[in-house]
Amino acid sequence: MLDRVFTTMNEDPEMGPRMREADVSQRLEFIDIGLVINIRAGRPGELHDLHWEWAAEVDWSPKVRMAMSTATANRYLQGRENVALAILRGRIRTDGDLKAALQMIPITKPFYERFRAVIASEYPHLAV
Repeated sequence: MLDRVFTTMNEDPEMGPRMREADVSQRLEFIDIGLVINIRAGRPGELHDLHWEWAAEVDWSPKVRMAMSTATANRYLQGRENVALAILRGRIRTDGDLKAALQMIPITKPFYERFRAVIASEYPHLAV
């Protein structure tokens, strides 16, 4: 399902280029299931605006690292988790350039409604 999330962001004619331009590489760790995904902007010569790998080790260093439970990630991706409050309350642990991560929120905000629609139609048990 998260591959679909990043594919949607990548293919969006506004969001994808803005995320590429922002160039904020991220590492997301889902602590309760032991999964890690690393996301970066497309490099010169690459066709896509975003590139992601489900791997703990990649050939780039993320600017931002965020670790959270899948429940918190689900709320975050649906736009139902206030990231700043989640960090303050310990639901999201961070390392790196937190300011850069927070600046990504307005770029990704249009995505939340589309993602909630996918959740409602295909994964209603995950709706928050």
